[in-house]
Amino acid sequence: MVSISFLNPLSPEGKDIVRELGSFEGISDDIPELRRLVTRNPSQEIVDDKEIPSNYLELALKRIEWYIKKKHDREFNSRRYSFLSDYSITKYDVISFYLLCQAIGVKFGPNSRETRVMVEAQGDLIQERMGKLSIQESRLMVDQSLAMLLHDDMVHWTFFQELLSTRKIRLTELVLDNGELILNEEDFLHRFGSRIKHRNPDSMYQLLIGDELKELIMVKMIMQETEDYIKQVHEKARVMVEPNPILLELADEVAEVLAEPMQHYGYGSGRSGGPMKAGPLNPLAFPPCVKKALEGIKSGGRNDAIVLFMTPFVSYARLYPDVFRMNITKRVSDQDPQLQITENEVLPLIYEAAQRCVPPLFDDQPQEKVNINAKLGFGMHSTLKMEHEGETTWYTPMSCEKIKLHLPHLCRPDDVCKKIGNPLSYYNRRIWEVMNLDKEDSDSEDNPSSNNVDNIQNSDIQNSDIENSANNENKNSDDSNSGEG
Repeated sequence: MVSISFLNPLSPEGKDIVRELGSFEGISDDIPELRRLVTRNPSQEIVDDKEIPSNYLELALKRIEWYIKKKHDREFNSRRYSFLSDYSITKYDVISFYLLCQAIGVKFGPNSRETRVMVEAQGDLIQERMGKLSIQESRLMVDQSLAMLLHDDMVHWTFFQELLSTRKIRLTELVLDNGELILNEEDFLHRFGSRIKHRNPDSMYQLLIGDELKELIMVKMIMQETEDYIKQVHEKARVMVEPNPILLELADEVAEVLAEPMQHYGYGSGRSGGPMKAGPLNPLAFPPCVKKALEGIKSGGRNDAIVLFMTPFVSYARLYPDVFRMNITKRVSDQDPQLQITENEVLPLIYEAAQRCVPPLFDDQPQEKVNINAKLGFGMHSTLKMEHEGETTWYTPMSCEKIKLHLPHLCRPDDVCKKIGNPLSYYNRRIWEVMNLDKEDSDSEDNPSSNNVDNIQNSDIQNSDIENSANNENKNSDDSNSGEG
């Protein structure tokens, strides 16, 4: 029988498991029972014995590793983490959850990237585990969980104020009657049955609420409780004498796991067939439209050129140039955890272009700095703060077709432009060529003084890997910019 604590470690059952453990003593000792449970799982694929968690700390790191690999690794193999959906590990899993929350709360605090990843990982893990249950088990677990989380049959929408303010859930996703949340089918039919004409009320309940909305509310509430718990730990840690060294060590190991995507997924060698390497911007590789925007817009369209065009291009070119090829949605902090590159390299270049406009954009429209932050995914705020990330979407660069339509004065295509569909692809081609010309230089002593940058202008680039990203670049940029006027 699946325990509520397998979905919600913060439930009374989960807290009982923690109380039973008592202290940190022996927390890093091997647990033969845990290894046995992992290896006996028929769905489990084990390539190396080192992949098997042997204690609470290793299991905690596997939770984070699972989420990171699932999100970033295109060759992710879920069978290597099957044990995470095996409810027989519940008591070990609950302890590992608390260790993670406490380590992150003590070391990084509630507004950190580590907290965001922990909260999102918990939400994804719940959904993964729910997907392994039968329909009957799933419904029972959701009903029991909601009974604990909501505390009352009658819940006013203001009960979700925190979830709404953090955008974990939207008011339009809820079914309300006189401000009260409706989840129960009998309640729904009692309130709305007589008002529904020409439709089956039972079908309407399944359409509007059903299992899906209940599960959504349950998952989001557990995510919010996880975030609140990390915040509580952080507040307590500030007045404590000294945090337990085990938590600090675990926090450092969590940071190492989170750093792995930048080292392996999307930050490879940049050779054909592999991902493009993120690095300092090279203005010589910018496409004509970007170069023209950098000179300053001297006619109409300053706002769109700086906010909608330059902001996505500069940020992705610097932080995530492989976005169309990878086709994996990320946030700025996934690529720049401390936001230092964004603050010190990305924003200054955008502001420089804004200053060159006639008149300078921020002189008469300083509010556009807030819009720039919004296009980077940090909501409508004057500064970039982790706690606001995710309130808006990190816009992908505008496609060439959109530039021609909305910013035609920027479009002065050269020969390379005819082969691509997005300015970011142009930039990647140029960078790719620079890297290959550098390699040729190092291999040839007969040509030590060749100028790679000049040679770029006359080269016929053959990068089939980048060509394959054409469909993604058009689709993604159109999707993320769909709200533009």
